[in-house]
Amino acid sequence: MIALTNICKRFGDLVVLDGVDFDVQQGETVALLGPSGTGKSVLLKQINGLIHPDSGLVEVDGLNVGLLRREQLSALRQRIGYVFQYGALFDSMTVLENIQIAMLSYHKRTKSLFKKAGNLYVDESMDLIRQVGIENQHDRACGVLAYGDLKRVELAVALVNKPKLLLMDEPTAGMGPSERQTLMELTKKIVRSQNIGILFTEHDMDVVFNHAEHIILLNRGELVAQGTPEEVRQNDKAQKIYLGSGKAVKHGN
Repeated sequence: MIALTNICKRFGDLVVLDGVDFDVQQGETVALLGPSGTGKSVLLKQINGLIHPDSGLVEVDGLNVGLLRREQLSALRQRIGYVFQYGALFDSMTVLENIQIAMLSYHKRTKSLFKKAGNLYVDESMDLIRQVGIENQHDRACGVLAYGDLKRVELAVALVNKPKLLLMDEPTAGMGPSERQTLMELTKKIVRSQNIGILFTEHDMDVVFNHAEHIILLNRGELVAQGTPEEVRQNDKAQKIYLGSGKAVKHGN
């Protein structure tokens, strides 16, 4: 699903990424680790086509992202689902209404927002709500939900467009240890059934080593280790930079 080749990116004199190479296969769960400011979010934005590398090749689903025209890039983004640290739900609307709005956008029926939209895509929306396990919350406003349930709504929204790839930027931030594990277990169950690839960033090592099948470790813009969780756990550089002390080495913002 993703193939990055020799990705380099600078912002002024700051080298953010320097020769990064890795792949994500369809149906694979990959964790992207690294100290703060080491280029993880920049990589996610490059995969999405929001930022272009100074050099190197970004391919998603076999397409060179840097060569896509606007309409082609828009079509590619329809194949990607997103779950970010800070969600974008409408607090005053119910769980069902939030999913319906995402459905209207996916089906290019945004003009229906100005009409009676309450009876559109109800069955499809409820199916997603059941998948993430909050059907008993469907008629509650998102603004009154527990944080863990909000993350489930965000996951449902990310699945509206039936993605082939799911990008998750610190999806469990702000959650308790038990909630983090539950959310990732739910996510993996859903994506395995639909053969969706996942690339996620995360600071909780228990979440990473319990759920990732492959780990990518960046430091100061360079790829310093990658492999299975056990291979990365035993890697000397990974131990020194990120794992040994249990604390990330800060670099930038």
